Amino acid sequence: MSSTSFSSTSKRVPIYGWLLLLALAAHAPLLLFQLQAGSFDANTHMFFADHYAHHWFNPWNEKWFAGFSQTTYPPLVHQLIALFSHIVGLSFAYTIVQAIVILLLPIGVYRYARLWVNDRAALYAAIGSIFLGSLAQMVYQSGQINTTFASVMLLNSLPFFYVWIREGSGLAFWKGIAIFLVGCAGHHVSMIFATPFFAIPIIWLAFIDHREDRADATAKGIAVRTGIFAALAIIGVLAVLYPYWVELWHNPIKQAPIYHESRANYILEPLQGMNFFIVPTGALLLAIPFIFWRGATDRRLRPLFLGWWFTALIGLGGTTPLPKIVFGTRIWEVLTYERFTYWATLMALPFAGIIADWLIERFRGKAMAGLALAAVLSGAGALAWLHANPINSNSFSIEEVVNFLNRDDHVKYRYITLGFGNQLARVGVQANASSVDGDYNSARLLPELMEGGSAQLTNSKYFRHGMEALRAVLKHADHYGLKYIFVRDRYYEPLLAFAGWREAEIYDNGNVTLWTKEDVPPAHKITPPPGAVPTEFQDILWGTLPLGTVVFALALLILFPERKRIAETIDFPATAAAEPVVLREAQ
Repeated sequence: MSSTSFSSTSKRVPIYGWLLLLALAAHAPLLLFQLQAGSFDANTHMFFADHYAHHWFNPWNEKWFAGFSQTTYPPLVHQLIALFSHIVGLSFAYTIVQAIVILLLPIGVYRYARLWVNDRAALYAAIGSIFLGSLAQMVYQSGQINTTFASVMLLNSLPFFYVWIREGSGLAFWKGIAIFLVGCAGHHVSMIFATPFFAIPIIWLAFIDHREDRADATAKGIAVRTGIFAALAIIGVLAVLYPYWVELWHNPIKQAPIYHESRANYILEPLQGMNFFIVPTGALLLAIPFIFWRGATDRRLRPLFLGWWFTALIGLGGTTPLPKIVFGTRIWEVLTYERFTYWATLMALPFAGIIADWLIERFRGKAMAGLALAAVLSGAGALAWLHANPINSNSFSIEEVVNFLNRDDHVKYRYITLGFGNQLARVGVQANASSVDGDYNSARLLPELMEGGSAQLTNSKYFRHGMEALRAVLKHADHYGLKYIFVRDRYYEPLLAFAGWREAEIYDNGNVTLWTKEDVPPAHKITPPPGAVPTEFQDILWGTLPLGTVVFALALLILFPERKRIAETIDFPATAAAEPVVLREAQ
């Protein structure tokens, strides 16, 4: 781990600064055009953030599912968006947090890659991370801000973890733990499932390295320190997300399996293969033969190779039986697998950096042009694919829907939408009324929704038993105070008419119709099952500990900077005769 700089006739610019500028240049236009705001999950994350912005110490949210607890989802990313939203508004706050993640990614990749390859290869790997097709997919299609956030924290935590298990550095231990907990507070699921794939190769690497140099490390010491880190990390996650575990204990997830395209067999369903493997992997496909050759023949790279291979196979979803074998049927049916492809591309980058280093040293300008073209085409190709295959239907206005729900006494009743897609969450942000539906299925407690196998009522027709869930909710409309149904898909209208609803108003030039039912009593509070509502003590913990991990990590990084650095000049591109080392202090 070192801090390096580019050579300049007048001054040196830190390498991290160059990486930040390049990432900003590549992604700022996309972010400013709000491409990420139209991604699949963006509105849902903003919905959660909006609640924290108004009720920081009350995670019980009445707007969805007739009441649910936001302690069912790690809060840190949403809380950061909530904090920024007080200054710049909700949508731009989301953009800021997503931009921070994108800017930190090449730094994390650089620090992670340096564990495996030389400085220049690590630099090229970091540059490549900015243009990953998988990153474009996660940010601008899926809206997986929590997964990208956690992944970046993991990449930045692992180099400290490596120093700790090899050298026993106490400062590296605390920095590694602190950043790791920040990632867990952002998205514990990503950390739980990604950490073994990234960390086990590093532990293996530490065992290899300690035999080849004079580092103050023994195999027993590495094993013991690994155990200490793992134990403290587990205790820390249990403490930071304590309300989540309490909620999970009282109300374990019992959702009927919900289909996701990433579990498809990509050979039998080539469209899904394009979307979840070819497009996100991009130009790294060309590097796969080299990864196999170099990974199989280089003893020190072998752990990374096997880690990448295993992760990539998991990322193929249902193409192989491996994910179901590894995770078991229940977890297999809950997880989505685009994140494993994303992680596999991150693990492939050090190998790509080696190729780039060799090509640039041998062919100079031609290699630079070719590599730059490949990188840009990876990112641009992914964006072009997303444009050609939009995840959202045509846009429409929800203004009149929101206005109706917020006027007169309409807030006394509950509502649902049909055919709204991810605009469901947008309505949830702006409307004061409560809905029986929602866009985070793991938080649902109503039996009609849990048993249906449908992700949302608004998209009922797309799920095998979705229409059954919708019929069940309509049947109990009086119990839930469900009086208003906003319809943007005429497919549902015969069912509504048969169930006793009548069309009342038309909005957005006929795109949306309002259906109502007479004699529905005003909504009353639905009594949640025991343990579903957080206690006041849990509210305080939820509002303080996750954000406290950020304060703790920043305090360590600022108060105890990595002063003992290897600072040396790196030319870009690499030259045959590098400049001499200008400062070198071994950590």
